[in-house]
Amino acid sequence: MKSTARRQSYGVKGAPYAFLFPAALLFGLFFALPIGYAVWLSFRKVKVSGLGLGAGARQEVWAGLENYTDALTDSELMHGALRVLGYGCIVVPVMLGLALLFALMLDSEKVRLAPFTRLAIFLPYAIPGVVAALLWGFLYLPDVSPFYFVLDKLGMPQPDLLDGGPLYLALSNIAVWGGTGFNMIVIYTSLQAIPAEVYEAAKLDGATPSQIALRIKIPMVAPSLVLTFFFSIIATLQVYNEPTTLKPLTNSVSTTWSPLMKVYRDAFGDGDIYGAAAQAVIIAFATLLLSFGFLRAANRRQKQEAAR
Repeated sequence: MKSTARRQSYGVKGAPYAFLFPAALLFGLFFALPIGYAVWLSFRKVKVSGLGLGAGARQEVWAGLENYTDALTDSELMHGALRVLGYGCIVVPVMLGLALLFALMLDSEKVRLAPFTRLAIFLPYAIPGVVAALLWGFLYLPDVSPFYFVLDKLGMPQPDLLDGGPLYLALSNIAVWGGTGFNMIVIYTSLQAIPAEVYEAAKLDGATPSQIALRIKIPMVAPSLVLTFFFSIIATLQVYNEPTTLKPLTNSVSTTWSPLMKVYRDAFGDGDIYGAAAQAVIIAFATLLLSFGFLRAANRRQKQEAAR
């Protein structure tokens, strides 16, 4: 009986690991292993002997930090990072501002058709990014866009949204249109978790709906705002679908418009997988550093507010 009880005890203790094993295996194969391989490639390079012909003429050797030095001194990568920074300065505040506004409106007692409105705002998020970029890309083209047709009939100016400065607005519009619904759902769910007694107490104290929204709702959903801001930063730094999809429609989008586009071009266009791996590692490290710094600052502020 002791051996049976011991086996049952081992089975109970090992059950969590058995459930975790499939997820851990998939994580290792499709996430950790590719990252490790990219880091390994980033420290390698190809050494060509002679004319590069024949067996053994091209060998993979250790490169040290050479690929990282080349990446950090690459002007195209730096310019792409600056473009993404400008893009993010438009996308993140506008998208989160609209998400918060829609969530507060849906949480209002006077709102009508809330389920339909909530679905309509969220629906663009369900559309794949490439499809959304194609949809908006054709709406931006003067020859096929119904908006330009209307502007022409009204005798109004027809701006080229795929050239120069307006290109940032065109790309940002796609991201805002597709991402606002997801962030709105996150904030709205947090609003729904606030106890009704809090609102009733505020109303008894004479608080108006706007005061309740500014002084109660927004501070209490601050963790959700931090979470959505965190996800938005990561998505902005990894922008790829929108500019890549619009590239065939305009000459203003180069193959290195964003850092990830440059990584793709270097790896699969120029065949420099080692330099591209170093660039990818730098982008991943920058994303991790910015995300960690933001979360640490947010946690520090929450602790300071809790201590008051």
